[in-house]
Amino acid sequence: MQKLEDRAFDFAAGELLLINKPYKWTSFDVVGKIRNSLKPLKLKVGHAGTLDPLATGLLIICTGKLTKQIDTFQAQEKEYTGTMILGATTPSFDMETTVNQEFPTTGITNEAIHQATAPFEGDIQQYPPAHSAVKVNGERLYVKARLGEETELRLRNVTVSAFEITRIALPEIDFRIVCSKGTYIRSIISDFGKQLNNGAYLSKLTRTRSGDFLLENAFEVTDLVSYLRSKKE
Repeated sequence: MQKLEDRAFDFAAGELLLINKPYKWTSFDVVGKIRNSLKPLKLKVGHAGTLDPLATGLLIICTGKLTKQIDTFQAQEKEYTGTMILGATTPSFDMETTVNQEFPTTGITNEAIHQATAPFEGDIQQYPPAHSAVKVNGERLYVKARLGEETELRLRNVTVSAFEITRIALPEIDFRIVCSKGTYIRSIISDFGKQLNNGAYLSKLTRTRSGDFLLENAFEVTDLVSYLRSKKE
């Protein structure tokens, strides 16, 4: 992680901040904390690529004039590591909702698990999860899902440059994925379960890279906020 004392900040001119988003924080929570810590300065603060609340890892925050470049940063390739649970599904494709179906995993070999990644590499199409922030007719899908309303999902074109299985200890499977902007890892994991004639959901996800920016160089948001507040005293 970066050392705060090694940086000289100019938030008005524009700062690109690498933040390690905490578990269960929304991306907007991080933006809000940083914006509040900069008061009384009235600056634009935004993030370059949402992370789900249950995900952790690299979140790029831009301030001041640099917010004009958010779309450029957001478009960059992403890398994730995580864990899936094989043998069960949830409506949200992750741990936001409870298991709604279970499947036996006996007979599924390590070789079959490794081979099942092949259809998900390259240019692929995927449906976003019903529990996602995608807007349909101006309304977030997760709002409709929580109300029990069904929505017609639209296929999205995404690119997966790498899908690597890094550990198998059923029902847990660890993985690494490198992909384009807009890729839903939860959807890949759900479809991966189907590829094995089984079920799978995401239990852990960390964004480790966005473009050339690495998680290992990120600040902890609480450390950054405390540091900025201390500078006002």
